[in-house]
Amino acid sequence: MFTVTNLSRSGLQPFSFTLSSGECVAVRGASGSGKSLLMRALADLDPSQGEVILNGIARSVLTGPEWRRKVGYVSAEPGWWTERIAAHFSDLPRAKQLAAELNLSADVFDRLVSQASTGERLRLGLVRALCLDPQVLLLDEPTAALDQTGTQLVEDLILRLLGQGMAVLWTTHDPAQASRMARRTLIVADGSVTEQAAS
Repeated sequence: MFTVTNLSRSGLQPFSFTLSSGECVAVRGASGSGKSLLMRALADLDPSQGEVILNGIARSVLTGPEWRRKVGYVSAEPGWWTERIAAHFSDLPRAKQLAAELNLSADVFDRLVSQASTGERLRLGLVRALCLDPQVLLLDEPTAALDQTGTQLVEDLILRLLGQGMAVLWTTHDPAQASRMARRTLIVADGSVTEQAAS
């Protein structure tokens, strides 16, 4: 169980919600409403106040890197810290296996980050997060730059992982995607977070 109680940060009013094992909750709102601020606060990337607990472990007792191994975050444009793609993966066989599910060839890992398309970088960012086996996955528009086929592959992979017990918070601009993937939706508007049942 992922429990968030009165979490707030600059640009976001206090909000609370829970996320169960095997559950996907969508996050929706207009551009600039604070969706990415919410995700970064949950990932402990920016200062925030309030309580976040994962399966009885408080975020406050872990370092940022320790927390992000349990609560993985895939930003709308994943960051890269060295030129070669392969250098970002400690378990290349596992990464290649996951990449194959997203229609990425094994030789993509031999390339430079600058040689990968936006869509390839998005899928590789997802693979990188999944290689850490997080219990909760925070996805910030993971399919925004993908075509219909790529989007379907990402959704199929996440559905498989939900079936294995992973919990997912998924930011999407697409109401149809929110309906496909989630049963509840967090609506972010002017820094305020409210919950509604997915349509």
